[in-house]
Amino acid sequence: MKIDLAYGTTGLTVDLPEARTTVVRPRPQRAHRDPMGALLGALRRPIGSAPLRDLATGRPNARVAISVCDLTRAQPRQLMLRAIFEVLEGAVRPENVTILIATGTHRSNTPTELESMLGGDILSRYRVINHVARDRSTLVDLGIMGNGVPVALNREWMAADLRITTGFVEPHFFAGFSGGPKMVAPGLAGIETVLTLHDARRIGHPKATWGVTEGNPVHDDVRAIAAATGVSFALDVTLNSGQEITSAFGGELFAMHRAACAAAREVAMQPVDRPFDVVITSNSGYPLDQNLYQLVKGMSAAAKVVRKDGLILCAGECRDGVPDHGSYAEILRSRRSLGELLEMIESPGYRVPDQWQVQVQAKVQRHARVMVRADGVTGDQLRAAHLTPARDIQAEAVQALEAAGPGATACVLPEGPQTIPYLKHEQS
Repeated sequence: MKIDLAYGTTGLTVDLPEARTTVVRPRPQRAHRDPMGALLGALRRPIGSAPLRDLATGRPNARVAISVCDLTRAQPRQLMLRAIFEVLEGAVRPENVTILIATGTHRSNTPTELESMLGGDILSRYRVINHVARDRSTLVDLGIMGNGVPVALNREWMAADLRITTGFVEPHFFAGFSGGPKMVAPGLAGIETVLTLHDARRIGHPKATWGVTEGNPVHDDVRAIAAATGVSFALDVTLNSGQEITSAFGGELFAMHRAACAAAREVAMQPVDRPFDVVITSNSGYPLDQNLYQLVKGMSAAAKVVRKDGLILCAGECRDGVPDHGSYAEILRSRRSLGELLEMIESPGYRVPDQWQVQVQAKVQRHARVMVRADGVTGDQLRAAHLTPARDIQAEAVQALEAAGPGATACVLPEGPQTIPYLKHEQS
């Protein structure tokens, strides 16, 4: 049984015994036949809000800020921005529009990357700024919000008269779902805000997981920050496995996001009867598998349905390496064992960027063995990250199945965390 995994831009094929293998894919979703029409419809006939143009009419000098995803997200930014600009044509001045790259704590996107993300015409006509969480001069302190979160947000965002979030909605491994209020915080938040939102207590909560928003302490505080600071209009999309728009949602931030989450849940979360001995996952291909840090999401999706002490095989290209920016690699190298890493992260007062990714990875690895195929990192780099290199995903899977006995089974997530499996007896 040949199965194509999303891996970089080229893909990776494995051949597994059909009788012992279950493949979990996103439910087939055709691309919207008129994606621009869908976006314009969401802007003109929104959920719980006046149409976007009505919000801008009569305010020619209004300052507009638009939050968009950074390079690590497969958002169709150009099309979404073009729809917004078409609706706002003549109502606001281009020189008063700022596009903010909601990097969170990620690195700034390069000029070349920005041109690829936004297009040369948008770059030349509108002001584009990378959010930098560690640059206090670009932040505004706003006090304590939610459950004790010290909030600082991007100064350009807070200075705007019309604030528009854009994103795409899919299950998220600890915030429940992406998009919506996450495009304010952590997307445009200062480092202390991000560290608090991602602290060990919140990340370790049982409801801080895929597809759960109600009672999820991460999502609760993200939502509280967006509500307290104000979003004028929100535009989100859902995507299929080809990263094409399947539906668009616009309007009041929370009403729009609830509708988008419901649509994404229906497509992207699928129950299985029982756990598997081996789970093979990708990380959805480029750009979502561009570094090892991002691959933790694929591991986390696979962990939902692998048996205790089973094997997770994760395939991601990692063309950006571990990466060499951020604290992820440094934290992993700082302790000799997974137990020591968790003890350090969960100790009172420990707050370091990227600790959340290490915390999730360590918890996955305490549940199951993890092997990684990644052409962009060396075996030594994988071992330094407490991971085992896998030269041949197929061979490792077959060997593990044989070792586990004739009744052993495998599950494959060809699109990685674009589909989140869960056990039927557990809440998704």
